[in-house]
Formats: sequence, C-alpha cells, structure tokens
Amino acid sequence: MSKTRKSATPEVKKPRAARIHPTTEDIALRAYQIYLERGGAPGNALDDWTRAERELLEKRREPRRKLGPKLVAA
Repeated sequence: MSKTRKSATPEVKKPRAARIHPTTEDIALRAYQIYLERGGAPGNALDDWTRAERELLEKRREPRRKLGPKLVAA
C-alpha cells in the first residue's frame, strides 16, 4: 500500500496588504512605460513613479467580476 504524502513545500499565503500593494519592480516597470509613452522626453521621475504607483493601486483595488451561473438554452 502506498501512502499519500502532502507536498514537501508548505504553501505560503501572502498577507492581504501584500496582495494590494504593488512591488517596487512593478512600480519601476510602469514608471518606465510612462517615460516611454512620453517618447523618452525628459520629465520628472518622481511624478512618473507616483503616477505608476497610483495606477497600479487603483487597478488592484478594482473588484473582480464574479461569474454568474451559465445559462443553458433549452
């Protein structure tokens, strides 16, 4: 008889705050995209960073759509 073993690696759940706040890498990438959208023209890096952070926070706070039951044609 073989015994069923659970995975050796425990599942790590992120705290709720970690799921809401974007990572530094996410913010940096979005800030760079904003810079590129501007055509690479000089701007204010701090403004790009705060805009990127704000956009990512708003995107993560949007409620996820719940899927309703499928309608089956009779």
